[in-house]
Amino acid sequence: MRVLLTGGAGFIGQHVLRELTRRGHQVRVVDSMRVDVHGTDEAWRPPPDVEFVAADMRDNDAITQALSGIDSVIHLAAKVGLGVDVNDLPDYAASNDVGTAVLLAGMANREVQSLTLASSMVVYGEGVGLCRQHGRVGPGPRSASDMEEGRFEPPCPICGVPLETSLVDEDAPLDPRNAYASSKVAQEFYAANWARLTGGSVAAMRYHNVYGPGMPKDTPYAGVAAIFASALRRGEAPKVFEDGGQRRDFVHVRDVAAATVMACERHDTDVRAFNVGSGTPRTVADMANALAKALDGPSPTITGHFRLGDVRHITADSSRLRNELAWLPNIAFADGMSELANELTPNGVGSKREVLR
Repeated sequence: MRVLLTGGAGFIGQHVLRELTRRGHQVRVVDSMRVDVHGTDEAWRPPPDVEFVAADMRDNDAITQALSGIDSVIHLAAKVGLGVDVNDLPDYAASNDVGTAVLLAGMANREVQSLTLASSMVVYGEGVGLCRQHGRVGPGPRSASDMEEGRFEPPCPICGVPLETSLVDEDAPLDPRNAYASSKVAQEFYAANWARLTGGSVAAMRYHNVYGPGMPKDTPYAGVAAIFASALRRGEAPKVFEDGGQRRDFVHVRDVAAATVMACERHDTDVRAFNVGSGTPRTVADMANALAKALDGPSPTITGHFRLGDVRHITADSSRLRNELAWLPNIAFADGMSELANELTPNGVGSKREVLR
């Protein structure tokens, strides 16, 4: 199959590229190589058998030309991060919303019928919690007074009782809480509109906390891993906020790449969202302990400090991906964290060029 891979020079993109070529696909990569994503000293070059097009996703002529002869598209190109300031909105909308719209129009013109879209767990916002009286509910806001007293679990918005954790499935309400999340929801909606108009298929891959070789320091939860590793290398205990019980689903980037390529190969009808997670929730304290063990450093310190607005728990139910596409993660958490600890440099920056070439 001849695949157009957008964002193929990025963190996840390079692993997807490797998986595509390993499985015998012909690949054309489109990437803007924008400085705020790749830096000014990035010297990434594609493998010799991969065609590379340096273009902005908003360049209609370049994207339409890049789609020539393509059978399927994997769309990873996006401005990432969170976008917590209102002034961030225009760049996220221009980069992610408009870029995706241009791609979809080009696919319609070139009669390309298959799209695998990189979405994110952030579309769920705070996710869902379980109240023993009211069932599955959206968590209520956590107050500063409660958190100062060490009460970190979010309350039921109806009765105020602390919620139990619950896995988030793909049918959970979408509740984007920042510019990046809003742009991911928009990408999914644009793709669904395209599919209805053209009869195309969409696999929306909602990635959870992706980590691994080449991870940049400014992705969500990559930064805290780098901070923990830097402290450990100084002989200091990593400092963990709240009680360390914040739950996430840390999934290795090579497992994410395999899931993405399998969706590209196997999903060929309708519009379907897939959570992409390990299926085993871990806490932030688990991550700190795993890095401490890998680096033979002191055990983490639980500080009780907090940031208002942080999500307490967001963990995936990835059974749809396992059942419908026969995907299973292969990289154990301890092994992945050990690899990450050894790859992070003292200033918390991984080397994509050394790891992925």
